[in-house]
Amino acid sequence: MKNLMKYEWRKTMALKLILLGITAAAEIAYLIGVFRHDENWAAISAGILTLLAFGGVMVIGLNSVVTLHRDMNTRQGYMLFMTPNSCYKILGAKVIENGLSMLATGAFFFGLGALDIMLLFAKFSTVGELWRFLEDFIHSINNEIQINAFGMACFFLNLLTGWFSVVIMAYLADVISAALLNGKKYNGLLSFVLFLALTIGLRVLENLAVSALVPQGTGINTVYLVRSAVTLVFSAGMYVCTAQIMERKLSV
Repeated sequence: MKNLMKYEWRKTMALKLILLGITAAAEIAYLIGVFRHDENWAAISAGILTLLAFGGVMVIGLNSVVTLHRDMNTRQGYMLFMTPNSCYKILGAKVIENGLSMLATGAFFFGLGALDIMLLFAKFSTVGELWRFLEDFIHSINNEIQINAFGMACFFLNLLTGWFSVVIMAYLADVISAALLNGKKYNGLLSFVLFLALTIGLRVLENLAVSALVPQGTGINTVYLVRSAVTLVFSAGMYVCTAQIMERKLSV
């Protein structure tokens, strides 16, 4: 498993380095704007950094799906399935590497954003104004988020597990398309419909779990934690299903 994870890390390293390079350029531009008191330059750079923060995690997840698709549909990639490793290990390495990469990327951008905001207000304003700005900004995203460490952790955990589940469902849809529907008419459309059905099914399960397990009037943090738990259990089920199909149809 360790060697497989290293292999997956190397395959996705180029994208991470590109993302890091673009982020470094945007961060330098932001710092120049702040220290030169150029509000327009700083605002544009901050906007780019914000887009990179949200888009970076998504792109890393999508890249993992593209990598799996390439492994199943190219001769060089398919050689991975000829190694003495079960499909559970091969897929597991992809899932773990991608999950850790998304978590690390999210933590990196969160820390960078916090430092940039503190720098901005240390340069131009007071701590009280900084805190009010953060509250207004976070509530503009979701006015139910509690502005404390635990509340923010619950919110971001819900975001990350939600996107992680999307990646796992995309794995399953792609494997079904390659292993079960390969060569059949409209196989791409059928796999996309399956992906949508799984997505809708997960949201229904989340809502049912919240209704059944969370008493009325309970805080939003509990709701986030329950949703995250249901999402992870659902993702585990999709992983087993995907690996089983790969083991039967793709393993040599």
